[in-house]
Amino acid sequence: MSENSESPKAGSQLPGAGKEAAQISEPAKQTAGKPDVENPQTAKAAKPKLEDKPFDDFIRNHLLPDIEKAITEKGFKPSTLELIQGDRPVVGGSCWMIYGAIRPDRQFWLCFASDSIASKKTISLADSGTEPSLLEPFLIDEKKMTLQLLRSRLMQRLNGQQWFGAS
Repeated sequence: MSENSESPKAGSQLPGAGKEAAQISEPAKQTAGKPDVENPQTAKAAKPKLEDKPFDDFIRNHLLPDIEKAITEKGFKPSTLELIQGDRPVVGGSCWMIYGAIRPDRQFWLCFASDSIASKKTISLADSGTEPSLLEPFLIDEKKMTLQLLRSRLMQRLNGQQWFGAS
């Protein structure tokens, strides 16, 4: 064979090259118009979830106002609603907690084992100016914590005490 017959001419394709080229270009067709997930600079940044915010920010700027709104909608105005760090009611031990007082005679403590909404939680209630005497697990079976879940279960628990009228 001559040299010219063995080497391909400029611009010609090798046998099978057309199929490979078609296979390579197919994924390009599938991702056309979609963000490049392998290149974070070209991918659109996903909006961070509210629950992924730092603990203090999430509690103070989102959960507390949401709880206050829910209690107010029941016809009551919390006299106190705040995030504090202190001794857990009943058993002691330092923790983060949401302390709330509805009227002077009804108080609740929603305690977090650490500064994470996903940490273990307990709740304690006190009625008629008494000290809390029982510490109950709170949302122990939930895998995903959300603002709505925390608010609704707290309101459900307070309503179970008939703090907002007959259930």
